[in-house]
Amino acid sequence: MSKKITKEDRERVELLQIVSSSKKALKNLSMEQLERLRELVEKKDYSHNKKAHKSKVKLLSKINIRIFELEAEKKYSKTD
Repeated sequence: MSKKITKEDRERVELLQIVSSSKKALKNLSMEQLERLRELVEKKDYSHNKKAHKSKVKLLSKINIRIFELEAEKKYSKTD
């Protein structure tokens, strides 16, 4: 059974490679890239692999935190 590699798979892998390149890589992604990565990771089913699923949950948490930080920065910079 061969699975086709989709455009979304390639995009997800590219963004994950950026994120895994360093501990601070999430800070270098734009809001659009973060939202897209979150969407792509949420779509991917890792339920067959407990360790991968746990990593997915941790990554989604980090992405959500970074999105929250960017939104907070945006909000506070408008009020100044």
